[in-house]
Amino acid sequence: MGAVSGPLGSGELRRHLGVVDAVVIGLGAMIGAGIFVALGPAAGAAGSGLLLGLALAAVVAYCNAMSSARLAARYPQSGGTYVYGRERLGAFWGYLAGWAFAVGKTASCAAMALTVGSYVWLAQAHAVAVGAVVALPAVNYAGVQKSAWLTRVVVAVVLVVLAAVVAAAITADAANPARLRVDGDASFGGVLQAAGLLFFAFAGYARIATLGEEVRDPARTIPRAIPLAFGITLAVYVYVAVAVAVLLVLGVQGLAEATAPLANAARAAGADWLAPVVRVGAAVAALGSLLALILGVSRTTLAMARDRHLPHALAAVHPRFQVPYRAELVVGAVVAVLAATTDVRGTIGFSSFGVLAYYAVGNASAWTLTSNEGRPARIIPAVGLAGCIVLAFALPAASVIRGAAVLTAGAGTYVARRAAARRV
Repeated sequence: MGAVSGPLGSGELRRHLGVVDAVVIGLGAMIGAGIFVALGPAAGAAGSGLLLGLALAAVVAYCNAMSSARLAARYPQSGGTYVYGRERLGAFWGYLAGWAFAVGKTASCAAMALTVGSYVWLAQAHAVAVGAVVALPAVNYAGVQKSAWLTRVVVAVVLVVLAAVVAAAITADAANPARLRVDGDASFGGVLQAAGLLFFAFAGYARIATLGEEVRDPARTIPRAIPLAFGITLAVYVYVAVAVAVLLVLGVQGLAEATAPLANAARAAGADWLAPVVRVGAAVAALGSLLALILGVSRTTLAMARDRHLPHALAAVHPRFQVPYRAELVVGAVVAVLAATTDVRGTIGFSSFGVLAYYAVGNASAWTLTSNEGRPARIIPAVGLAGCIVLAFALPAASVIRGAAVLTAGAGTYVARRAAARRV
């Protein structure tokens, strides 16, 4: 499908984004989320098995990315797996995926906002976080192209900062390769839990799929953009070896205890001058991730509102900017409340549970594609589905309980609404 020409309908979004824009939006979500937030909690779970957990998370994320790319090309609409589940598995599964995504990613938004606050002004982290949440929807409101341009700047800054940290760490006298060894403190359950937490770092390619209605030539663009964004992020995490570099100078214990691991790594490497730069880079990265997250959640909200699973007023599209402005404002308001009342680490496991549930539905949907519909090799959705289920239930017990309770509440709401509709 090519770019839309002529006037748009009142409920349609404009197709602005090309391959580069879509890739950059995905990068903005992935790089900002994981490097500065998830490594510490994952190290606490896996111990010296941290890199094994990272590798496992990457495998599951790869399968999810490939399944999402095929589905997004076939259903180039706002909503991502909400749409895929609805079309391939039925209305309930689409609704459950959308509910899981909206809840999980709203928690992610709060985590990113609080990351901005903790790096900019720790003593007033909640106030700074709320300010960031209020400011970014204004950028989104002006149109998805402006969001994409801002995200390009964010990604460029973050990549430079990460490269500087890696260079300082791997050349430091304090770097000790023995800290990369897998010792007896690593357990199978710990590695699985770390993989579930680190999945938080890879899930940004969902933003590309949820923006399917705003991508030019989506059947061609999305299947190219998702693997590119995932591959670049994998290079940043593994081949450029940010995680390895931090472990070399901090060790597992130091990483697990760090509230600002990359800044701590810079100081441990003897590059004290770099620590303030890293703090600025972390704040910028979190802003980029928050921007992309709000884009994705608002588009899923739009899709669910169109189907009246959420108030239909949220399906409104601005007549000038062609953005779901009411959905963006509501999402921003909810995130602001969470940013004022929660903490960063407490939201990561909860967010991961919701997003893993979302991708489980996505992989099940990809399994139903036929060869004529561009189905991926069967092993991809099979491994993705199994991996999502295993990692979701390997998360900390509190995250599993809260996540399962929220999903159950969502499912119960759906069933109750359907029952009420049948009685009318």
